Amino acid sequence: MYKADEHRYENGMQYERCGRSGVLLPKVSLGMWHNFGSVDPYERSREIVRFAFDHGVTHLDLANNYGPVYGSAEQTLGRLMDDDLRPYRDELFISTKAGYDMWPGPYGNWGSRKYLFASLDQSLKRMHLDYVDLFYSHRYDPETPLEETLQALVDIVRSGKALYIGISRWPLEATRFAIDYLRRHDTPLLIYQGKLNMLNREPIDEGILQLCHDEGVGFIAFSPLAQGLLTNRYLNGIPEDSRMSKAKFLRPEMLTDELLVQLKKWNTEAEAKGQSLTEMALRWILDQQAVTSVLVGASSTQQLEQNLRCVAP
Repeated sequence: MYKADEHRYENGMQYERCGRSGVLLPKVSLGMWHNFGSVDPYERSREIVRFAFDHGVTHLDLANNYGPVYGSAEQTLGRLMDDDLRPYRDELFISTKAGYDMWPGPYGNWGSRKYLFASLDQSLKRMHLDYVDLFYSHRYDPETPLEETLQALVDIVRSGKALYIGISRWPLEATRFAIDYLRRHDTPLLIYQGKLNMLNREPIDEGILQLCHDEGVGFIAFSPLAQGLLTNRYLNGIPEDSRMSKAKFLRPEMLTDELLVQLKKWNTEAEAKGQSLTEMALRWILDQQAVTSVLVGASSTQQLEQNLRCVAP
């Protein structure tokens, strides 16, 4: 039987207040987008999650379509809850999302009230949970009235199926509308999840981070290492077993000569500071105003341990 490290809150993790809420999130959170699906070995997923929690990573981030296959990352978490984590449920901050295609037909996608409620019910069953700490609208729906999506989120909180609400990848004006609507309905927006890294600064350029800062909304960054580009993985070419070699989320043509020069320059700067490029990239995000946490994925405990170094004093 798993027994969590009794020094898990003394292992170097730091916690940041999420906007103007009462929630403290670890500066590094574990994203379960990849490496936790049905195609991945359960024992490896289990080892990574145990390692994360033993090092103070209390926030586990999922979505209904994480896997592959869709739903299987949540099923992995459900199995982990039964095998290891049930005694620690109140120490965990678990999030999930709905917004992308999940099942066939007109009710398995986007942001309707029907989809959001149905998806969360399915997610809770897969994760063997009575509620999630945080439920996101995973993407902006340009067709569904914003009031319908947002009122569904309000009612989900009122139903007790989620404690807090977040949005992900919404445009600036829609985010401004959401903040106002949710505040007026006594369910303030807790957090915004967006893609932010040294190669993609759109949330800064578009004003999302400034809005979050001004309105007391937290921000959590996904893809902080640009799918591995901001590591030493590609400094000397494309490894045969790399994500880029499979051309799924990273394509070989993305690694241009210009980008490679920039990556090597940043790597030299990191080494001069006694850091890895990974560590420098994660610290860069945590230094931005309004940023609460970074979401890191991991395919091994060794990789996760390297990512956690960014919170060292």
